[in-house]
Amino acid sequence: MRHDDTTGDERESSVADRSKGTTVPEEPSSEGRTSDSDRRPPARDNRAPRRDSAGDRGSFRSSAPRSGDRSGSQDERRHTGDRGRSGDRSTSGDRRQGSGRGQAPDRTRGQGAPPRRRGGEGSAGPRAGGGRGPDSRAPRPVEPDLPDDVDAKDLEPGVRRDLLSLDKSNAEAVARHMVMVSQLIGDDPAAALLHARAARQRAGRIAVVRETAGIAAYHAGEWAEALSELRAARRMAGGPGLLSVMADCERGLGRPERAIELGRSDEARQLTGDDASELRIVVAGARMDMGQYDQAVVTLQTPDLEGDRTGSAAARLYYAYADALVAAGRADDGVQWFLRAAAADVEGETDAEDRVDELTGQ
Repeated sequence: MRHDDTTGDERESSVADRSKGTTVPEEPSSEGRTSDSDRRPPARDNRAPRRDSAGDRGSFRSSAPRSGDRSGSQDERRHTGDRGRSGDRSTSGDRRQGSGRGQAPDRTRGQGAPPRRRGGEGSAGPRAGGGRGPDSRAPRPVEPDLPDDVDAKDLEPGVRRDLLSLDKSNAEAVARHMVMVSQLIGDDPAAALLHARAARQRAGRIAVVRETAGIAAYHAGEWAEALSELRAARRMAGGPGLLSVMADCERGLGRPERAIELGRSDEARQLTGDDASELRIVVAGARMDMGQYDQAVVTLQTPDLEGDRTGSAAARLYYAYADALVAAGRADDGVQWFLRAAAADVEGETDAEDRVDELTGQ
């Protein structure tokens, strides 16, 4: 296989003579997901839809804080940006749903949170009418109830340390809301978003809180809100941030060209491993949104296609590649890669086997 470090654009001219199995890496760009008309909130890159995501387009591992996961640390919090395949099927890029891909970085201690943001400042809302003093402040929005058995100590210690700048009672409430985000994001993203907004309203100057709000909004299909929160978190924490989720949000907003720009950004070049792969999947989905199927294939041709890997990341990449091949008119090659995706998908997260049956008429 031939590998190079050029981007998909620089390699587009060589698409025609690509043979199956050839792998050429594409570089992921600035901030910013999609196709799939049925975005329930479809997460928009073409990642393989999880079987348990019924109707949901895949999922960018729900990124509510997960154990040990810190804001800005994309490695530990990979969200798969499954947006569904171009058209109606959630292809491997869907990132909303807490299915491992796009999974909320589970920041709850000892439990893998599912799996995938707006900034209030402190606990008070904006002042009403420009008055002064506590009485002139607008009342804080009603917060969702916190069950008595939800303990702030269930939040990962590193994340709790980020809340030390808050007063004790506020930090406790924020932590409990974040625990609820982690618990709900997989099954009830709308409810998770309410808790994320409550945490953000109380602690909008803390990066991990804004990131959690962004992930929750992403899973709930609130693309603009998610993008705003994730940008804020990235400004606060530095680093590349959750670029693949941001790019998928751009797709969700009908701006695939911005997702592609993010894939070419300097920040994207800082990504490695599965994080870089996730962003490529989203960028490929954006290419497919624009009808650029051959370019989508090239985008996904990387050394990661070599070998017989297993696991969620490999399954999603193989699935996305297969989907792009089929869209580019290379159905026979696509079937072979769907078979590889099915073999790699040890947890049964994708519908690769169904795609094989569909394409072979079985």
